[in-house]
Amino acid sequence: MPRTPEAPRRIARLSLGSRVFHALLVQDDRYREALGGPIEGLQPFGPERPLEGLTWLPPCRPSKIIGVGRNYQSHARELGNVAPPEPLLFLKPPSALLPHRGAIRLPAASARVDYEGELGIVIGRRARDVSEADALEHVLGYTCVNDVTARDLQKEDVQFTRAKGFDTFCPVGPCLATGLDPADLELQTWVNGKPRQSAPVRGMVFPPARLVSYISKVMTLEPGDLIATGTPEGVGPLVAGDEVVVAIEGIGRLSNRVVAEDGDPAP
Repeated sequence: MPRTPEAPRRIARLSLGSRVFHALLVQDDRYREALGGPIEGLQPFGPERPLEGLTWLPPCRPSKIIGVGRNYQSHARELGNVAPPEPLLFLKPPSALLPHRGAIRLPAASARVDYEGELGIVIGRRARDVSEADALEHVLGYTCVNDVTARDLQKEDVQFTRAKGFDTFCPVGPCLATGLDPADLELQTWVNGKPRQSAPVRGMVFPPARLVSYISKVMTLEPGDLIATGTPEGVGPLVAGDEVVVAIEGIGRLSNRVVAEDGDPAP
């Protein structure tokens, strides 16, 4: 049975010292703490509080991260490729997760590391062999993703595991947003305050419902799993000292600084 549409909410996962909790973002700089979690249900309590002094955590805890390659015609063309006839899938390990304000570490093994701003789909209900018509009923919400990629290693290896699997190569956040229509969203990426990517999500070759359905016929999607849906044109290299921001209206701004491999990775 289809779920009743809900009002948009932005759910953050935060920590204060050793205490980890979920919260509803009231504004970009204030929150209300909540009991429970986004999958089992949230119960806000207490007053609004400022976010200062808190540490951001990835808003979901996926058992797997599924990436989708060449899902915008423009990005496929800029790398000299064509869009595939079916979704091109790859996996990123959960160890690559990085929260909002965390530091992307540039590995010594790569001479070129690129940003790739993307919409992330977070699964809320177990999905196995679901139809495209029912696929979005299994989606909990959406987030911002930066599918960081060692471009030279991607070309060298042909397959994507090493190039996309380094620690810190999957920034995600700042929060999980529910109640959004993905067709209405626009993705933007900035590096050091300069615009690099801008594209409507509806420009995907394979939209979110198609992706969830297709992937669920390959592997069972569990609550919390993350799908990185592909990037539009405008990807480019990062160097130590850069700040990269991936923003989607209704979700927020995922901001990460870039450091050398031996740099300080702390948020």
